[in-house]
Amino acid sequence: MLVFAHRGASADAPENTLEAFELAFTQGAHGIEFDTYQHSEGIVVFHDRHLARTTNGHGKLLDTPLQLLRELNAGNHNQIPVLSEVFSITPKTVWCNIEVKYLHDAKTWVEAVKADIWKSDISLDKVIVSSFNHHWLKEIKRHWPEVCLGALTATYSLDVTLDAKGLNARNIHVALDIVSEAFIEEAHSAGFIVLVYTVDEPEDMKMLKSWGADGIFTNKPSLAIKTIT
Repeated sequence: MLVFAHRGASADAPENTLEAFELAFTQGAHGIEFDTYQHSEGIVVFHDRHLARTTNGHGKLLDTPLQLLRELNAGNHNQIPVLSEVFSITPKTVWCNIEVKYLHDAKTWVEAVKADIWKSDISLDKVIVSSFNHHWLKEIKRHWPEVCLGALTATYSLDVTLDAKGLNARNIHVALDIVSEAFIEEAHSAGFIVLVYTVDEPEDMKMLKSWGADGIFTNKPSLAIKTIT
């Protein structure tokens, strides 16, 4: 079962920072998950629409010039990263799950991400693009057919694979609160990979492993590695 560090090793370092990602690699995570906004000046790695929860800034991320965003303290004197910086520190053997929190133009987004991948040492085979906004994923897939999509859901639909099939996704990323062994079995029978978020308790980690989940997103990758191995 794969262990993805949710916003990096975010239980031990400020979320969505280079420090959190590097710590996740040190702790043995198989992959990292992080959130992105398509800012007018680049792809910014950040979770919230507003700045106040995780930085010393105020106001909305998208309303703030990139230069000012980069001057903020995102915790432990970390900067808010841009996508190219995350790729630049990621080993080629590690998975990158890019969650899209805001997209205004899929074509330019795809061009920018492809350019950052080309400049880094990571492989497209290790990249997953996910979002709760399946319209955005559909547009990204239209401009980038070969990319792996993860259809995010917090709903146990009557057909758990319907959205993933419609998106031509490979993965289904499902909330811990609604996943079940039957959910995983149904998804697997249709050929999908199932990753579960956000899993921080050892009891849940063991349960999901016994159910055959392909991976988890966790704030505690070190604990997860120790628990499932």
